[in-house]
Amino acid sequence: MNNQKHYVLIGAGIMSATLGVLLKKLMPNCKLSIFERLNKVGAESSDAWNNAGTGHSAFCELNYTPLKENGEVDITKALKISQAFEESKQLWAYLKNEGNLKSESAFINDIDHMSFVWGQENIAFLQKRHRALTKYAMFEDMLYSEDFKQIGEWAPLMMKGRNTKEEIAVTRMAIGTDVNFGAITRGMIQYLETCPGVEVLLGHQVEDLWQEPNGNWRVEVTDLDNDKEKEVESDFVFIGAGGGALKLLEKSDIPEGRGYGGFPVSGQFLKCNNPDVVTQHEAKVYGKAAHGSPPMSVPHLDTRMLDGQRSLLFGPYAGFSTKFLKNGSYMDLPLSIEAHNIWPMVSAGLQNIGLTKYLIEQVFQSPEDRFIALQAYYPEAKFEDWKLITAGQRVQIIKKDEEDGGKLQFGTEIVSSADNKLAALLGASPGASTSVTIMLNVLKKCFPLEMESNNWQSVLTEMIPSFGQSLIEDGALCLKMRKYSTEVLKLSDF
Repeated sequence: MNNQKHYVLIGAGIMSATLGVLLKKLMPNCKLSIFERLNKVGAESSDAWNNAGTGHSAFCELNYTPLKENGEVDITKALKISQAFEESKQLWAYLKNEGNLKSESAFINDIDHMSFVWGQENIAFLQKRHRALTKYAMFEDMLYSEDFKQIGEWAPLMMKGRNTKEEIAVTRMAIGTDVNFGAITRGMIQYLETCPGVEVLLGHQVEDLWQEPNGNWRVEVTDLDNDKEKEVESDFVFIGAGGGALKLLEKSDIPEGRGYGGFPVSGQFLKCNNPDVVTQHEAKVYGKAAHGSPPMSVPHLDTRMLDGQRSLLFGPYAGFSTKFLKNGSYMDLPLSIEAHNIWPMVSAGLQNIGLTKYLIEQVFQSPEDRFIALQAYYPEAKFEDWKLITAGQRVQIIKKDEEDGGKLQFGTEIVSSADNKLAALLGASPGASTSVTIMLNVLKKCFPLEMESNNWQSVLTEMIPSFGQSLIEDGALCLKMRKYSTEVLKLSDF
């Protein structure tokens, strides 16, 4: 009798790659089947040019620290995200040490993370944020300045040509990173392909899935190269297909998936490769999002280091497309509307008219309008140095709400069946940066008994030394783990 467990992972992005590595380390004898509809690993949201690559650690993203009604800054989300990114770095460091994560060029680089604001109201907010965050070890090195000369040393490109009477403030974290999540994804998948019992099938589209009477899942897959169909039986299914996860969750017909909808938001960036410009800026600088805009639309001027090439990106400029994936279909949104989610989607739409108005304005922006937004961060920018590129597609979660009918939810959410035999990941940013923590939560939900076993606890602690401990409350442990991952990943200036 064959007792080998078989798990199906749908989508070959950062989430499936991370879960696959964790499962194979925890259960070396298990069988994994990874199905990806494209002919390349990590080509959708995980791809470097579809992902801001900030290495979201809440160092600079102001939308992670909203103001509360009492005027204080809520840093709860920032602390959780920062801890999650530290856990991601620990796993990557372990895999690199073990020779399980290889890349032709550095997949993570050291780059300053800065927050940049102007106007007295925003400066007061940044001061409060700085005071609140620096009480914790993971943020204790954050610097704050309103001094033009000091800021000019940190970000010279942004200060040239700026009115010296302008009221501005900046925070700086030198431990920030620029991450190529596509390279990390491909490195992990390449490792998995060397493991016994693992098959990675590119150009394979999952058409349908249903649960058999014995509790296992039957997955119907089409080989897009020859249009041949096949079915596989699995003990557990993970739907990590980015924007395509909602459609497959609906096909699964699990009760827990009812009431969910999706709202797609596309993004564009201005890109500069002029070395005379690029060499003047070594930072990721985030500002405040426009009123009514989604969190992923927070403007930022980023240094990127991808495949040995250095460039600058500015954006994102939000857009609207009915596709759920960059390589998807314009029918994705219409076909996702069903009886169980139509009211939540209508309700969420009525509550977010401001967002709809913002997206319409963004879609009809002229090149000159986009350039004006850039000049707020880089006053001496030249139009001819920048070209518009299309980034990835994100699908924000719409979920049923008892009070409001439906609400638009940012971030990510795990939806799992009552018997823990299927899990789907919905949502977007800061997903990739927090992928390890998210996949640990999938394991906690779907493999609760195994997660309590001494064997799994031991293996997880070997891979993620701070596993089960709080890097928020234990500042000394946080700094120790950060030092460890920094040394192993050889984070250094460009």
